[in-house]
Parts: sequence; structure tokens; C-alpha cells
Amino acid sequence: MENDSAAVAIVGAGLVGASVAWRLSQAGVGVRLFDAGVFGGEASSAGAGMLSPGGEFAEPSVWLDLGIESMRLYPAFVDELRNETGFPIDFRICGCRHLMTPEECSQACRRAEFQSSRGIRVELRSDSLFYHDDAFVDPAGLLRALRCACEARNVRIHERHPVAKIESSDYAAVVIAAGAWSGQIRASYRRRSVALPATIPVKGHLIGFHLAAGALGAMVRHGHTYVLQRSNGFTIAGSTEEQVGFDRTVDPAICEEIHRRASKLFPALERVAPSKCWIGFRPRSEGSGPHIGRLEGTNIWLAYGHYRNGILLTPITAQRVAGEIISSLA
Repeated sequence: MENDSAAVAIVGAGLVGASVAWRLSQAGVGVRLFDAGVFGGEASSAGAGMLSPGGEFAEPSVWLDLGIESMRLYPAFVDELRNETGFPIDFRICGCRHLMTPEECSQACRRAEFQSSRGIRVELRSDSLFYHDDAFVDPAGLLRALRCACEARNVRIHERHPVAKIESSDYAAVVIAAGAWSGQIRASYRRRSVALPATIPVKGHLIGFHLAAGALGAMVRHGHTYVLQRSNGFTIAGSTEEQVGFDRTVDPAICEEIHRRASKLFPALERVAPSKCWIGFRPRSEGSGPHIGRLEGTNIWLAYGHYRNGILLTPITAQRVAGEIISSLA
């Protein structure tokens, strides 16, 4: 890699890495953004874009705190990107019905009381919990706008430029945001090796349908099965969790199983065949939460390990990482 001591190097040009690059460039910081593939080509573009802290987190955790905070940032985050670039972004607060079995209903009141105490708007219904502020965003629209914003602010984007190792003292700062591949990077600071937290790729299958716009309304989910519909009618159902390494095979049997589960949530899917089936690799890491922040004693920042919630946690991750780097450079 070409040294650039005046710039911040970001490894990984997904939503998180690109958002950190955008925030840094807004502050006048020079940024070089590297990706082994193409801009946003992995988990960011594969994700459905469901923004559902209420559906995801039912107990106290760092995940809950981050999810709530990032969800509050989302409307302004999207509006700022739209205004800066003129690009449309399909983002809508549509609510979500979290369906429950009779056995689960017995715990619903306690769940709703806890989440309400944390500021989540949830309504207890006879067969479900309804989360009024849950939303979706089309990650493809976010990525297009982020690329435009970064290029307009002179972020140097290096696609198909894999980074297997990096010496962080060659740059003003380094951000590791390579998703499920982050733990494989060999990093050093002042020529001494730095151990990065390991990452585990968790493969997930998704399927998509072309339906009439407005057919679904609010998103619907039960456990990790969900259905959401974008404004153009494209309807997504997911998902699975498979620890099979970086196997990119799309398994028709798994897609059929998702179709069966999703049809129970939204019976209209029984009558149509998926028009698209695909996979993505979620970045899971050991520990109680994602890795967001500076590695002590180095100029390396971590921005990975978001698991199922990388899209949800993009605004808060970018705000925190970019803010810390800007303060360190002042």
C-alpha cells in the first residue's frame, strides 16, 4: 500500500466504512477508502435493510443501547445524505408487527414494559407486539448516495484493492471496517504487530419477490423470519444463520424453507415464486457487542462485528469513530 501520513486509511468500503469516510471528509480530513471488491459489494448490499431495535433486542445490552441511539439518528442521517447529493433513498418508518405464539404471549407484557421504559414505542396486541417506529432503508440507495458524497469531498476510493496487512503509522489513522473479513487483516503500529478481535462469517440466505407496491404495509416478523416491502414493491423475506465459512453457494432447499416460513407471516407469498435468491455474510465477533472505537495505545480504530445489525448501527458507528478520530487529529 502507498503510504499517506496525512490521510486516514479505511479498510472496507461498505456502509460503515463509507459513512466514516463521509463524516471525516466533511471535517476536511483526507481519506483513502480501500476495498477488496467493489464499493458496498458484500454484506451492505446483501442486507434487507430492516431497522428494528424493538424486534431485535428484548433485554438490557450494549446492542439495545446502540440500536436505540442509531435509530434516532437515522431520519436526519438519510435527510443529510439526500440533501448533500440529490440522490433518492428509500427510507420509511412503517412499523413492524412482531407475531407471537400463545406461549410467547405470556412474556409479551414484560417485554413491552421493559422496552417502553427504554423509549421504544411498542403496543401490546392480542397476537403481536407492534413497534411503531421500526423502519426500513434500501441499502443500495444509501450506498449510491454515500459514494457520491465521498467522491464530491475527494475521498480516494480504491476498489479491488485487498488489504492483507497494514502499518498504521504510515497514516494519520486507520479504520478497520471490513466486516466478516476484518479479523483476517494483519495490522501493526510502529512496526509492532497488533492483535485484532477475530471475526466469524455467518451466512444468511434471503429471497425476494416482485409484488404490487403497498401490498404488505407494516413489516412482519417472528423470531428471525421477517418480511418487508420496499416502496417499489420489491418484497424481501429472510433469513438464516449458517456458520459455513465463506461458502457463497445459494441453496434452493434453504430458499424454499424461507419461502415456507415467510408465507405463514404473509400468506400472499404462497401464490408467487421468488424472483431473486441470494446470500450475505454477517460479521460476528466474540464478546458482548460490536467493536466500535480505538484500540488502546494505537492509531487504529475498529468499526466491525455488527452481526445482524450493521445497517441499523451505521449512523452511530460513523458518528463515534469519525468523531474520535477528528478529536485525535486536532
